[in-house]
Amino acid sequence: QVQLVESGGGLVQPGGSLRLSCAASGFTFSRYAMSWYRQAPGKERELVATITSAGGSTNYADSMKGRFLISRDNAKNTVYLQMNSLKPEDTAVYYCNAKRATVIIYDYWGQGTQVTVSS
Repeated sequence: QVQLVESGGGLVQPGGSLRLSCAASGFTFSRYAMSWYRQAPGKERELVATITSAGGSTNYADSMKGRFLISRDNAKNTVYLQMNSLKPEDTAVYYCNAKRATVIIYDYWGQGTQVTVSS
């Protein structure tokens, strides 16, 4: 059974930091690209950051560059998102995604973790 379980969300003041974690199970984690997405109230889900299966390459949405850092530990089947210099507009539900494209596209989602940036 595939599971992606996010943790680490919460309430933080503007300028603060949070580290999200996503623990994966039920599939071969090291073969999947991992991403973080977010969805704010009334808005569409948007890509935050992606890391390749071996962790050799990362990609970020423009508004997150320089503030967020995605990383992974394939030995622990976990992907992380370090978020610094948080702004109120970063408030959203953050989702973990695992994707692998072969002949079939495998695409898994977590349930999300709430991040609220407010004073």
